[in-house]
Amino acid sequence: MARAAHRSEAGDVTPHKPEGVKKLKRDVFEAGLQVAQLELVKLQDWVKANGLKLVVLFEGRDAAGKGGVIKRIIEPLNPRVCRVVALGTPTERERTQWYFQRYVPHLPAAGEMVLFDRSWYNRAGVEHVMGFCTEEEYREFLNSAPEFERMLIRSGIILVKYWFSVSDEEQERRFQERLTNRTKRWKLSQMDLEGRTRWFDYAKAKDTMFHFTDTIDSPWWSVDADDKRRARLNCIHHLLSLIPYQDTQPPKLELPPRQPADPKYVRPPIESMRWVPEVF
Repeated sequence: MARAAHRSEAGDVTPHKPEGVKKLKRDVFEAGLQVAQLELVKLQDWVKANGLKLVVLFEGRDAAGKGGVIKRIIEPLNPRVCRVVALGTPTERERTQWYFQRYVPHLPAAGEMVLFDRSWYNRAGVEHVMGFCTEEEYREFLNSAPEFERMLIRSGIILVKYWFSVSDEEQERRFQERLTNRTKRWKLSQMDLEGRTRWFDYAKAKDTMFHFTDTIDSPWWSVDADDKRRARLNCIHHLLSLIPYQDTQPPKLELPPRQPADPKYVRPPIESMRWVPEVF
């Protein structure tokens, strides 16, 4: 029997959650995250040892929680193996390039993982809705993106695409929090504010994007992101499930004995150093 669904995200369909389901408790989340992050380290070691190339795209509505899951993924990982790419506004020179050209230099080499905090799908979303590209450029992207991604996959790249879906009510709550919380105010850009006036335009753009780019070769995976903690654990668990990795069991390390001090050398007095005041 098909599961019931509810309307969310201005027309997006997300799995139905029974009434009364509470948000995941912090202690349960932290325990689950500890296990998941250990598995991420094992995945990282497997990627490095076997020369794999992993690309993960994170897309979705403003305030849907993309940054939060990215932060939890990279937290335990080696930045030399796993890096985040979050490109800004293209330069005038980049505007004249082949559209995918500015993303290609950030693709991984063997033994690397790259997480795109927004990606080439900017053209199907904000650029199209806000009029930053022509209709011809937009249509060309919709036709070219699946081919571009098939090229990446044929070259040996493992490509995973996530769409974070948030309900109208939850996004509104998060926006209001950003308005009043100074530490989160930076997350609310002028583009976010403008996007509120084009809510249904973004919904239609997302539906069209999925129609053209949700392919067998490179499918979209949607994450129900109303509960940030559940979304983070579910996304990480799913990512781990897509890649058959093993625990490489790195060799044990032993600390060598520390070099003994030279009795003839006299270190400068400790008072000569500039110390940070111990306020706490």
